[in-house]
Amino acid sequence: MGKWSRRALLTSGVLGGGALLVGVGLRPGHRAPKLSPLVANSDETLINAWVKIGSDNIVTAVVPHAEMGQGIHSTLAQMLADEMDADWRYVQTLEAPAHEEYANYALGKGFILGDSRVPAILSDTVDGAFLSLMQTINMQLTGGSASVRTTGLHAMRVAGAAARQMLMGAAAEAWKVSTNELHTEDSHVMHSATGRSEPYSKFVTAAASNKPPSNPKLKKASQYRLMGTSVRRGDIEPKTNGLAKFGIDAVVPGMKYAAVMRSPVFGGRLMSVNKAAAEAAPGVVRVVELDNAVAVVADGYWQASQALKQLDVSWDNLGNGDSSSQSIFSQFAKDLDEASTGNNANDDVVVGDVDAALGEADRVIESEYRVPYLAHATMEPLNCTVWIHDGLCEVWTGSQNPLGARADIAEAIGFEPNNVEIHNGFLGGGFGRRAYSDYAVQAAKVSLIAGVPVKLIWSREEDVRQDRYRPAATSRFRAGLDSKGHPVGWINLYVDKHDPAEAPHIPYAIDNQRIQYVLSPTHVPFGFWRSVDHSQHGFFTESFVDELAWAAGKDPFEFRRELLSNQPRLKAVLELAAEKSDWDNNMLGSNRGRGIALQHSFGSIVAQVIHVTVESGIVSIDRIVCAVDTGFAINPDGVRAQMESGIVYGLTAALYGEISISNGAVSQSNFHDYEMVRIDQVPDIETHVINGGGPIGGAGEPGTPAVAPALANAIFSATGTRIRQLPIKNYDLTFRIEERAFKRKAPLPLG
Repeated sequence: MGKWSRRALLTSGVLGGGALLVGVGLRPGHRAPKLSPLVANSDETLINAWVKIGSDNIVTAVVPHAEMGQGIHSTLAQMLADEMDADWRYVQTLEAPAHEEYANYALGKGFILGDSRVPAILSDTVDGAFLSLMQTINMQLTGGSASVRTTGLHAMRVAGAAARQMLMGAAAEAWKVSTNELHTEDSHVMHSATGRSEPYSKFVTAAASNKPPSNPKLKKASQYRLMGTSVRRGDIEPKTNGLAKFGIDAVVPGMKYAAVMRSPVFGGRLMSVNKAAAEAAPGVVRVVELDNAVAVVADGYWQASQALKQLDVSWDNLGNGDSSSQSIFSQFAKDLDEASTGNNANDDVVVGDVDAALGEADRVIESEYRVPYLAHATMEPLNCTVWIHDGLCEVWTGSQNPLGARADIAEAIGFEPNNVEIHNGFLGGGFGRRAYSDYAVQAAKVSLIAGVPVKLIWSREEDVRQDRYRPAATSRFRAGLDSKGHPVGWINLYVDKHDPAEAPHIPYAIDNQRIQYVLSPTHVPFGFWRSVDHSQHGFFTESFVDELAWAAGKDPFEFRRELLSNQPRLKAVLELAAEKSDWDNNMLGSNRGRGIALQHSFGSIVAQVIHVTVESGIVSIDRIVCAVDTGFAINPDGVRAQMESGIVYGLTAALYGEISISNGAVSQSNFHDYEMVRIDQVPDIETHVINGGGPIGGAGEPGTPAVAPALANAIFSATGTRIRQLPIKNYDLTFRIEERAFKRKAPLPLG
């Protein structure tokens, strides 16, 4: 099992089999005594894996997730504190160490079992099974909008409720009363009959001597005091006063700096390097050669980066030096053509008889969409500091999976995992990029060879050109409309399938569907990118649905609403976005347009309406309205912030995002040619949060997928130009195909 990838094991169907769970099932017992040395100081008591209480009555939530701006440390602590009746003013957070004992079993449990209830008698066995599984694959991941809906539900709430129950039990024993006579409030146990009140710290030692209950009673929503409120985030103050520590802030004794250059062509290998000029440069300590990269170690980063430019390097491109964006999309087209004849096509969704439906349709619409590769472009460039001493490898970085990084580094330099210690700081952006540890492995190798502590920093150019990219993709559609403009058949054939599996699926009531994909691998490294496959398929499907609405002569909002009669939650979100954006007002004015899009992703439903003005070919975004249903918003302000973040990230991708390949390598290098949306381009974003009552969904990912289609649909409304390829910057929008207004009912030609 150790050879399985972490992602593959999480997403493979084998995890659902009871045989596997029984086979690795362990009853973990009382883990706090074993875990205490990892997270508790001498004046603190670990009452269960996820919560400790100090002698000063401060409650600390131990959180197995990275903080990269999403506020997850505070939100998870909020869930724990509410179940525990802790005083929020005195609640702190501690990121769990990158240690196998803190492999995140709740993450696997949430992904595989979802909201399924486990019989009480099996709780310990199931938790033990998932702990063992997550230890096997070194899983401590932050991503997939999973933190609240997995760790929050399956670990934090349970831990808080269990701690409260244990403290009440210890108080009842000390006071010789029944627990039924006690209640808790603001980190105190109280006995109303006698007026006694003592802080949790009074009972924590006695409570911690007992095994935590596996199935403590959780609060009903009506009993929440913190969940559902916008409590203050703990990471805001240190980020505004400069005290926050990011990976790049690390400083260790005797530290040198390293700049690195990897093979420009992905998969290439280092053949030779003339390093004489670089080694003679001021401040240079050593030039380090790796299999696929070369690094310069120097007294300062500027010295290292300048010396790196003086290296004369030869690379073996392993046959990939002729690849280009054009050849890659030509490959996609060839593979799609072959798949359309029935060869190599893989079924995704097949319902009804779509061929018969299209044969009887009044009108058939066909379109092809495509998107380019995208980089992550985090504001903090990739970096890692490594100090190898006394048989120990200490690492300072920002990782979305520190336990996985520990395992990867240990394997790369021949250390035992327990001799690699990760100090994980705040992440200056992640978006999936920091789920990979290639940069940390580089730093460890360079430090080991150079024999000195090293802070390796990727230049912005290296960051852009050596990313793991959101894949380029092409998607083809055919759909039929009957005489009343109702869709009767839907065909979609696209290139490559990644997670989540449901991303290409549509929520609309179309009886006959055939959704298929064809595999078309390239040499460009794949990476998880914010909202993963939803970011491509949201653009593809919601743009094509918009095409169908216009072809049918129907209002795009009304067209969607009619097809959601059996989806009340989705319909409610769509209607709220339309209402709050004044969709009924048909007076758009010259050069103005609006577009709508809907996406159900990561357990949450998001609809967005974007208003634009297009003058002299320049797109100005006037207004963005977002409606979101996460089931229940644990921290409504946090949900709004994540929607805003996802929207801005999506705007950059839609307007400008394009990684192009030439001679096997990335053409772009920095923000001058890989542009970002600037603050003066972002309009007011209105976010309206619904507590729709379904299972709790995520917030970090779902704000992004609807942005590109809503924007593209708005541009079509304003100009008549249908955006079928991103980014939008590549279109000439200086002319208008036809004046358009949503009140128009006659079918319109497709632009």
